Amino acid sequence: MGDARVRTLDDLSATPPASGEPSDRPADKGRLARLRTPRAPRLWFEILLIALSYWTYSVIRNAVPEQKVQALRNADWIWRAEHALGIAVEHTVNHAVNSVTWLIVSMNYYYATLHFIVTICVLIWLYRWHPGRYAAARLALFATTGVALVGYYFFPLAPPRLMPDGGFVDTVIQHGTWGSMASGNLASMSNQYAAMPSMHIGWSLWCGLTIALLAKPLWARVLGLLYPATTLTVIVSTANHFWLDALGGVLCLAFGYALACAWFGRLPHRLAQYAGAMELAPLKA
Repeated sequence: MGDARVRTLDDLSATPPASGEPSDRPADKGRLARLRTPRAPRLWFEILLIALSYWTYSVIRNAVPEQKVQALRNADWIWRAEHALGIAVEHTVNHAVNSVTWLIVSMNYYYATLHFIVTICVLIWLYRWHPGRYAAARLALFATTGVALVGYYFFPLAPPRLMPDGGFVDTVIQHGTWGSMASGNLASMSNQYAAMPSMHIGWSLWCGLTIALLAKPLWARVLGLLYPATTLTVIVSTANHFWLDALGGVLCLAFGYALACAWFGRLPHRLAQYAGAMELAPLKA
């Protein structure tokens, strides 16, 4: 009768072969050759790495030429493309939600804060409870963020709220709330034309999938799936992104997961929970 087993590298080398089984275990060796064993993360290194990576990302993102004219031209192109696809409902959603003051103000704060808070909390949760999967998940997140910089450089895009003739409401300015580094007095601190792809979607979807695939309580998995869906509603309601910006964020995340899978041999959630262990296919007892 077959059963799934978790074995460490030492276990594989120390366990004597069963009767009738080749002593060199070619199947196991071949599988191990295709997989990289994640090391246990070191707290000081991870804090330094995350801080340095985010600082580098921010510097590069804000150093990309804003190219206002091209960004507005690209926004017009995106808007026309969405009309052609029949998905250009951002204007309607923006005005409808903006009419409910408490809701749109809440969304402004959601947009400004949870993007960072939830991502950091998920990283901490992975570090503490899933150290064997942490490195691969972190690589997927970092690769997602890194490839987004390519989009910012080659496709500057104005958000809907900055389109002169778009008729969108900049909800942060209208309601006087602190809700975006790209609105009001904070606009000079952030590149306003780095909207494609949306990293609010890239990061929130990474968080949501990580929680949905690894958390045990059903309520936690449900919340994980609701988080990127809610984020999508927020970025459109506040006129910070088009629908197609969100698609760009999804594609960046797909690249991040593909890179992590190529490096570690499988997707992060399929690695062993603890560093140094390998989850192998079912072995005969």
